[in-house]
Order: sequence, then structure tokens, then C-alpha cells
Amino acid sequence: MVEEQLRTRGIHDPRVLRIMAAVPRHLFVDPTFANRAYSDHALPIGQEQTISQPFMVALMTQALGLEGDEKVLEIGTGSGYQTAILTELADRVFTIERIPEIGIPAQERLTAMGYTNVVFRIGDGSLGWREMAPFDRVIVTAGAPRVPSFLEEQLRIGGCCIVPVGDASNQSLVRVTRSEEGLKEQVLCSCTFVPLIGREGWSSGEPG
Repeated sequence: MVEEQLRTRGIHDPRVLRIMAAVPRHLFVDPTFANRAYSDHALPIGQEQTISQPFMVALMTQALGLEGDEKVLEIGTGSGYQTAILTELADRVFTIERIPEIGIPAQERLTAMGYTNVVFRIGDGSLGWREMAPFDRVIVTAGAPRVPSFLEEQLRIGGCCIVPVGDASNQSLVRVTRSEEGLKEQVLCSCTFVPLIGREGWSSGEPG
């Protein structure tokens, strides 16, 4: 997976490559799809949600530029796979999942695997996590209609966020950096994610 899907497609951060090789992705997918766990495809995890393809996980993680001492907010725990990657590379991770039927098993899975530097929450991730702010990095693993407004106050100055922005058929992966002057956006690539549902996201599962 690392050599054929990641390194050859521009993933060059040695820490990201090492952790992507070490974290057992098959533990985060339904046993039905175990034989496809390391293929470069998103896979269903129930509740109309997915685990992102390995390349997208690696790309978003690399774009965060983690060095090991960061406080990270993740919007969309999902299966917990991206969470596990983040906990290996950052100091602390705060992760929010909207759907209890997904978030609770993910917490149990990561706890059983020995991860202790992650805090879980079930709730509306589109609002961020005000009580725990500010964050050095934010990663949103669902497609938002616009750059989340909470970043203006919850992202530390000098920090960055990776977020898919767009509608159901046309999304761009955006790197947002916060400075004294405000937020600056850089488009990284096109992508397709499940919709970000919530007060500051989409009101239903099918964005227009």
C-alpha cells in the first residue's frame, strides 16, 4: 500500500509513510471487506459513512504538517482510522463524531489498541469544540458547503485546517491557514467525501 499507492503519488513525509505502514487498516473495516482493506478505495462502515481511501488519508495528514507537539481537532471520527494516524503523529487529538453507532465503537476500538492521547465526543462537529480551543491543526473528514466559520476563533494563529469544500459532485480539498489578517485558502486537489451534517454544515445527507 505504502509503496504502490502513497509514495508513487507524492506522499513523501517519512513520518506519515511510516505510520501508514504501521497502523493495521484491516482492524477499522467491516470483516466483509477485510480483503479490500489495503486497496486504494473508500469502503462503507455503516450509517451511510465511509473510511477514506489510504491515499486521501495520507494526503490530508501530510498537508497538516505535523511535527509531534500539536493539538489537533478532527471532525468526523468515523471508523477511527484517521484518528489513529493522527494520535501517532500529534501530541493530543480531540475527535467529534455525529453518529453514536459509529463513534462509540471507534472509541472502544482505539482504546483497546492502547491509544491514550485522544479525547472523544459525540455531537455536531460543524461547530468545532469551543471548550478545548484553540487548536494547532484541524482536519474535517466530511464535505462542507463552505470553510467552517468556527475556524476564525478556534484555530490558533499560525495553524491550519484541511477541509473538503463543495457540493455532492464537486468538492475541493482546501488547506486553510489562519494569520493575524484572517484565513487564507489553498486548493490542494479535487475530492469526494460524505457530507458534513450539522448547524454549520448541510441540513441533510444530500447536499445540492
